[in-house]
Amino acid sequence: MHHADLQKNLKIKDWAAEDRPREKLLQKGASALSVYELLAILIGSGTQNQSAVDLAQHILKFYDYSLDALARCSVKDLQKFKGIGQAKAINIVSAIEISRRRNEIPSEKKIKLNDPQAIYRCMLPDLKDKTTEEFWILLLNKSHYLLKKQQISKGGISKTTVDPRIIFKIALAENSSAIVLIHNHPSGNIQPSVSDITLTKTIIQMGQVMYIPVIDHIIFTDYDFFSFRKEKILLF
Repeated sequence: MHHADLQKNLKIKDWAAEDRPREKLLQKGASALSVYELLAILIGSGTQNQSAVDLAQHILKFYDYSLDALARCSVKDLQKFKGIGQAKAINIVSAIEISRRRNEIPSEKKIKLNDPQAIYRCMLPDLKDKTTEEFWILLLNKSHYLLKKQQISKGGISKTTVDPRIIFKIALAENSSAIVLIHNHPSGNIQPSVSDITLTKTIIQMGQVMYIPVIDHIIFTDYDFFSFRKEKILLF
């Protein structure tokens, strides 16, 4: 029997020390581990018939080895796998969330949001991998530096309900000089719908009355974005 076949039939604790994920990480560093070995460390222990590494490989294979697909999993999604209880699922979801937040800029109030790319980067930690539609606003000062991010609503897969009056109530309370509108399309389609255009037009008009201009509306997807201002869909 080959070494690899023999190893597969052993529990992780019976493997050679240099092959065990935790010991391997200590000896060679995290970069030396495969994705399934790192996931196995989060899982901790396997089942009677599967090691933690086997279980990690099974989960990754189910999602076609896509970390983006794994990142969209909820605790309940992960609990569907035999051997993954609530505690293990929480470990995995928490690790992914830490990784997502790594993209966040430490001092957000120093961000000047004067172009669509900057706005997109600012919202990556909040909207990446989301499976339902969310509507946010960015509240800006006179120089277009960020004062605050604010979620306005959260809806289903294809739409969310937005009340423009709530937007300007928040903007006034925060003494904002301008706002940016952002909502995500979980489908990945960056093109605005008719309702997106109508809502944006309404909010722009209210902003003109309130002397709080809307400087852009960004449609966010995991890999791209659409800027109303850049595409000159409406006059800003």
